[in-house]
Amino acid sequence: MGRTYVMDTDTAAAPPRATRREWVGLAVLALACLLYVMDLTVLHLAVPDLSADLAPSSTQLLWIIDVYGFMVAGALVTMGTLGDRIGRRRLLLVGAAAFGLVSVLAAFSTTPEMLIVSRALLGLAGATVAPSTLSLIFHMFRDPKQRSLAVGVWISAFSAGSAVGPVLGGLMLEAFWWGSVFLLAIPVMGALLVIGPKVLPEYRDPDAGRLDPLSAAMSIVALLAVVYGLKQLAQDGLSLTAVAAVGLGVAVGVAWTRRQRRLDDPMIDVGLFRVPAFSATLVVNFLSIFVMVGYFLFVFQYLQLVLGLTPLQAGLWSVPSAAAFVLSSQLAPRVLAGVRPAFVVGGGLVSSAAGLFLLAQVQVDHGLVALVAASVVVSLGMGPVFGLTTELVVGTAPPEKAGAASGISETAAELGGALGIAVLGSVGVALYRAGLDSTMPAGVPGPVASAAEDTLGGAVAAAATLPEPSASALLAASREAFVTGMQVTSVVAGLIATAVAVLAVVVLRDTPAPSTPTPEPCPA
Repeated sequence: MGRTYVMDTDTAAAPPRATRREWVGLAVLALACLLYVMDLTVLHLAVPDLSADLAPSSTQLLWIIDVYGFMVAGALVTMGTLGDRIGRRRLLLVGAAAFGLVSVLAAFSTTPEMLIVSRALLGLAGATVAPSTLSLIFHMFRDPKQRSLAVGVWISAFSAGSAVGPVLGGLMLEAFWWGSVFLLAIPVMGALLVIGPKVLPEYRDPDAGRLDPLSAAMSIVALLAVVYGLKQLAQDGLSLTAVAAVGLGVAVGVAWTRRQRRLDDPMIDVGLFRVPAFSATLVVNFLSIFVMVGYFLFVFQYLQLVLGLTPLQAGLWSVPSAAAFVLSSQLAPRVLAGVRPAFVVGGGLVSSAAGLFLLAQVQVDHGLVALVAASVVVSLGMGPVFGLTTELVVGTAPPEKAGAASGISETAAELGGALGIAVLGSVGVALYRAGLDSTMPAGVPGPVASAAEDTLGGAVAAAATLPEPSASALLAASREAFVTGMQVTSVVAGLIATAVAVLAVVVLRDTPAPSTPTPEPCPA
């Protein structure tokens, strides 16, 4: 059985260096991270087929896509506390088993509601996996130089997942139904269950606090209530239900914060937010992920439903942007050594904003080159931003609070990505519906028009039931409305990225760069 790590104590001895076992363990953790991202990217690729088969409403489609991220974000800290009590490795393996089982349930979903529930359960299972990886890395790699290298590998695993996911998903969708993309999780999680116990150490916090079920429930309720209200506002405009949901979420969130201050064993140490560099970096990281993930929702739908590419072709055209992200996240720390974090992050966000403004130039008939180029520019800018802000969030916290800081960082990242999909996705849907409503071809029956106005996938399916020339007219109008929504949303995302760049330069101007170690060879 593996070693059990305990909390750091002050000692004059040099920290122990990792052995081959730790490096193999890192590879196992990277495998879990790769799958974690793949589960997000392959679903974007399956949206057209999923929409045609299950016929979800626009609200249901957004829930299918982002409920996974929201459940992960809501449960991360809860699962982190549980891991401190029962052991991080044990939590990781239990989560891996649950993830594999629920993936089968998601793959064979027969209704939008069933798929939403499956995705929510996948989020809970993913929440057991996510906090374990970074936490175990910080306890497996005590030497600062080796730890920095290990964190770099951890970030690269997320980048690799974004590159591998669309290609594997495209291959699966070429041969099988949309649910097959979820089955990719089974062999990966199986390998983790077999190899993990042999190479991963166990870690428990001997002073871990009690798990507060009420705090855990309050955090999830607050998050989901606010998101539901935002979705309703975007889809149906101002309503009592939407305002009440947002108000409920905010009220529960305030009560939750006050409860954490009173508890002897809070879920989150709110004292961390009094560290200026920690809070500033966390906000920048959150908003950057909000922008990056939010715009990505439109890319695969454009490639397949507007340009008519197959899932595999769409996946292959997404590889350049994923490769750009991997390249920039790995090379930036070396190329930009000595440059203050404020300018690295600000420059990356400005580059991403330029890519988003380029995406706004994409047209219905000839936008492939512009879309791929825009995605590459966005990825080149965001790569160093994510890597540096993640390291700074953990590094600016007191050493004894590094575990809590990593949990907060992961929570903010998941929340930022899920909110990006919810908010920017809802804006795109609202613009699509308004645009198609004003250009709906004459003679389209009411039920068909309603289905077409819900989503672009619904419009493509609805057009197949119409005779010519009504079918072609509906397809042309719906694609034009979708592209208009994508253009406006890209401009909004670009403006947000520009504002975040200015914010980063201002709030991080006094934040020193983390130590950049010389790359060391590690066992294959």
